[in-house]
Amino acid sequence: MTHHLRHLLMLASVALLPAGARAQAPPLPKPGPEHAVLKEDVGTWEATVEVMTPGAPSTPPSKGVEVNSMACGGLCLATDFKGQVMGAVFEGHGITTWDPARKLYVGSWSDSMTAGLATTESTWDAAKKTLNTTMLTPDGSGGTVKLRSTVEYGAGRRVFSLFMPGPDGKEVPSMRITYTKRK
Repeated sequence: MTHHLRHLLMLASVALLPAGARAQAPPLPKPGPEHAVLKEDVGTWEATVEVMTPGAPSTPPSKGVEVNSMACGGLCLATDFKGQVMGAVFEGHGITTWDPARKLYVGSWSDSMTAGLATTESTWDAAKKTLNTTMLTPDGSGGTVKLRSTVEYGAGRRVFSLFMPGPDGKEVPSMRITYTKRK
């Protein structure tokens, strides 16, 4: 049984309790200061996508649009990306939330170029205004690969940098997306 299904069953069982017993149920979660980091992404963003392949010539940058909104009563960020990547139509969807038990931002990502679901864990560096993420994603051969990314925040601008293991196992840059917020 998935965590999501267990949670829904728990909520349904609480709803069936007599009113007095429901009063003793744990309170529903509410957005806290950690959710302010997620709110930084809310809005519509123009994206310039650069793909880097070790040992291959650079491809021309492509364009996209990302739309982000707070969802689940302000507890998570819902992301929708549409554009072009390496000359192909690209669509991706993600959910990110704060996990108070683990003190991490956790998320999922699925897109039109990857079969399966990627999971993410992130920490926020307030001094550098940078989100540092590790991602476990399908590798196309039935396994998974661990990637690392950063998102650097500035006024009306974000820069996402993705790193992957290179042919020799050492980390190499594989993508950079520069986002500019629409006014």
